[in-house]
Amino acid sequence: MNVPLWIGLAAGVAALAEDLGRRRISNWTSGGAVAGGLAWHGLEWGWKGAAASLAGAAAGFGVFLIFHLLGGMGGGDIKLMAGFGALLGVRGVMEAALLAAIAGGLLASGWLAAARLRRLWKGRPATAPAAIPYAPAIVAGAWLALLARG
Repeated sequence: MNVPLWIGLAAGVAALAEDLGRRRISNWTSGGAVAGGLAWHGLEWGWKGAAASLAGAAAGFGVFLIFHLLGGMGGGDIKLMAGFGALLGVRGVMEAALLAAIAGGLLASGWLAAARLRRLWKGRPATAPAAIPYAPAIVAGAWLALLARG
């Protein structure tokens, strides 16, 4: 049984529901993933596992921090990536971040095209939406990385 995968699935479903429904990701969701990753890896591998999980959480937080500081990403998104980092470790969260960037580009293109079509359908000028929820891209990247780890 792949416990990190199950924790990641639960955190991902919660994050998707929150981000798409409320446009916010709660600290409970991200913190639960961090706690689950630390606990599992600590129980499985001892202090080395917990340290690797903590390093993954820091890497996950740091990988999207610059985008948050530039105003392009919410704080919940970077905390969610920290949660997945605790489950995946440093190398795994870097793979997840790359996959999330690819998924984010595809989702953003679709989101913008749909917004334009809606505006044109209503006879208004086509304008871009102010913000796009990024949790679906993060979750897609993390789930693919978790599945790849077996």
